[in-house]
Order: sequence, then C-alpha cells, then structure tokens
Amino acid sequence: MSNITKAFANGKAFIAFITCGDPDLETTAAAVRAAASNGADLIELGIPFSDPTAEGPVIQGANLRALQGGVTTDKIFSFVEDLRRDVQIPLVFMTYANVVFSYGAERFIAACQRIGIDGLILPDLPFEEKEEFLPLCHAYGVDLISLVAPTSQNRIARIAREAEGFLYIVSSLGVTGTRSEIKTDLSSIVEVVRQNTDIPCAIGFGISTPAQAQKMAALSDGAIVGSAIIKLLAKYGKEAPSYIGDYVRMMKDAL
Repeated sequence: MSNITKAFANGKAFIAFITCGDPDLETTAAAVRAAASNGADLIELGIPFSDPTAEGPVIQGANLRALQGGVTTDKIFSFVEDLRRDVQIPLVFMTYANVVFSYGAERFIAACQRIGIDGLILPDLPFEEKEEFLPLCHAYGVDLISLVAPTSQNRIARIAREAEGFLYIVSSLGVTGTRSEIKTDLSSIVEVVRQNTDIPCAIGFGISTPAQAQKMAALSDGAIVGSAIIKLLAKYGKEAPSYIGDYVRMMKDAL
C-alpha cells in the first residue's frame, strides 16, 4: 500500500504546497514543520525550475527567488533527508520533467526513495508519455501521481484507472493562483474518477479560502493549496512559518 494513502486515512486531507528555497531552505524547513504540526496531511515540495509552465505569477516568483538564492536539487535532497528526522507525514516532489531528465531520471528517483519522498508530480508530463518515468518509479517505490484537468474529458477514466498515490484534479483551466470563484463542473469529473478507481482524489488550483477548501473537499477526498501559502512567504519572508501554521490550521479545521 502506498504511504500516501495515510494522508487520507483520517477524513478529508489538507495538502499544502511549498516551494523549496523561498526565501531559503531554513525557512522552508520551518514552514514544512509548521504546516505538518498544524494539520497538513501531505506536503508537496516544489523543486524550482526556470520555466514552471503550470504556475501563475505567485509561484513563478517563488521559483525565481529560490533559484536566485542558489538552491539546487542536491541541496533540496539533503534538506529533505534532514526533514525526515522528525516529519512523518507523506511528502511528494512537484517539479518539471526537465529537472528529472537533466539530473538523470534513475539517479533522481533513487534519491527520492533514499530520502523518503513518497511521490512525484510532473505537471508537464503528458499521461501518454509517463512510461519515461513509470518503470523507475515502480522500481524505487515512488508513486508517479497523475493529474486530470477539465480538458481531460474522455481520458479521465483511463487516467483514473492507472492512477497511484492520489489523483490530482485540476480545478480550472490555466495556471496556479488564487481564484475568487471556481466554476468548473468538478462533480462530473469526480464521478468518473470514482467509477474507475478507489485511489483518493484531491482538488487543487485556485483554492485559498476555508469556504473554497470545504466545498472542494466535499466533492473529493481533499484540497490542495499552494499560492495562498506562497503569498505568506512572499509577504513575511523568514517570519512566515508561524503565519503558515495558523493558515493551515484554519484550512484544516474547515475540512
């Protein structure tokens, strides 16, 4: 059984996204620990990339700040290894296929296993091309997490049948970022997912308020929040972890 399923074992899951190295890895570590101790069930750790095509301005800015600060994939691996001394909840990397390719796919995925990363999300990896990484992920026990979007349409059933870890449902067209309203017919997407897999599904992109999180979790098994957390890091810098802890507790309570 995937370790990621533990995130969904106690009701609706709150999943937090944090960019590694924004503004530095010490602050990232404090933010992760604050999120975990205040109710986050799973944390997505973003490995910065120079061209993060799925991201809106908020997370693009975090990527830029982290890269300018000198963060590297190897530094992030060491950072996660240290985190795992006391952070027990599931952790997944969210990054881009080129980061994995340039590092060396087997070397990257083997490192994920060694440091305790449970899954890998690559938003620019088409479902039809996942075999580039899937055999290595299976060999090293790392879930390759699939995404479905409003444009997936007749591919949703197939993606759901082959999903592992959890299924990431993208709430809206476009890039990440907070939204005042989510208008996608997500209930129809979730219905197709439910018909084709027992794997949990969580909704992300655009969620920032407790009301939105509650609504998305009512439809699915959890809510994913990134940009709202990154805004706290951009606003408060090294002081952000305590604010992130308060925010995560508020969002988790809403679920």
